[in-house]
Amino acid sequence: MRAIAIDDEPLALEVIRSHTGKVPFLELTACFTDAFKAIDHLVKEPVDLLFLDIKMPDISGLELMDSLQQKPMVIFTTAYSEHAVQSYELNAVDYLLKPFAFTRFLKACHKANELLQVKHSSKPVTADSIFIKSGYEQIKINYSEILFLESGGNYMSFILADGRTILSRLTMTDTLALLPATQFVRVHRSYIVNKLKIDRAERHQLHIGQQKVPVGAAYNTSILK
Repeated sequence: MRAIAIDDEPLALEVIRSHTGKVPFLELTACFTDAFKAIDHLVKEPVDLLFLDIKMPDISGLELMDSLQQKPMVIFTTAYSEHAVQSYELNAVDYLLKPFAFTRFLKACHKANELLQVKHSSKPVTADSIFIKSGYEQIKINYSEILFLESGGNYMSFILADGRTILSRLTMTDTLALLPATQFVRVHRSYIVNKLKIDRAERHQLHIGQQKVPVGAAYNTSILK
């Protein structure tokens, strides 16, 4: 999914640039502090999604969006809440109130991605995989391949059924936001497991094939249930 960001504050653009770098299915192709230059760019290079500030000099984000003939999906980003109703009248995907955390940003991106997939398919979209950035590669991993995940600082190890371990620069919070909660559960401050792969559950550990995963004291009651 291709996107651009428009905001008259360079620092706000840096936040969006940093966040988009963690979203595997999103490519930020350009950033603009000048809204009119952004409009010219959109005429020549259409995108799927706009991250668009509302209060800008000369033209507001709402006016900019209303002026476009070919309207991409839009996620409004603003420090003010009073324009929320107007933004949804323009069929905005989401409305992010600054400052917003990565998890909130990611939720909005998932909404946009789901809408884009539905747009390009006549069938309901069922996500069964994820693309993970590892080094300079984007690696597709089916959820059914994942046994469990182990956190180490700002990195996450994906332990797969075929014996591979894929390392990605993700925090625990980032990873939980990426994975479907119906299938994956946190069982320890450093571990997430695929519930479908659990062979046996004990009070302090889970058995997944030949592997043993510890269960934290704060999680054992809910896991045993």
